[in-house]
Amino acid sequence: MPNMNDLLRQAQVMQNKVLKLQQEMAEKTVETSAGGGMVKVVMNGRQELRSIAIDPRALEGGDVEMLQDLIISAVNEGVRVTRSNMEREMTNLTGGIRVPGMF
Repeated sequence: MPNMNDLLRQAQVMQNKVLKLQQEMAEKTVETSAGGGMVKVVMNGRQELRSIAIDPRALEGGDVEMLQDLIISAVNEGVRVTRSNMEREMTNLTGGIRVPGMF
């Protein structure tokens, strides 16, 4: 049976791995789009919006509400993808054990 020092050491190793993974994921970006590519967004692993590109054709009809919906859809998809990526990597790191507060 492992003693308390072994458990603490293992917890510290796991914490270091988690911190490293979070740093690595923060540097990765994902690109998502909406409206057939009329709105494209790039987000990093911290779920920060890094860039947005709007095809000029999206402005031709003057439908501001549609453009707003496309932007929201693209950003929400970026959040979903980055969250999913982090969950997948965290599951790989922890061997499937769900660590509360990690994702």
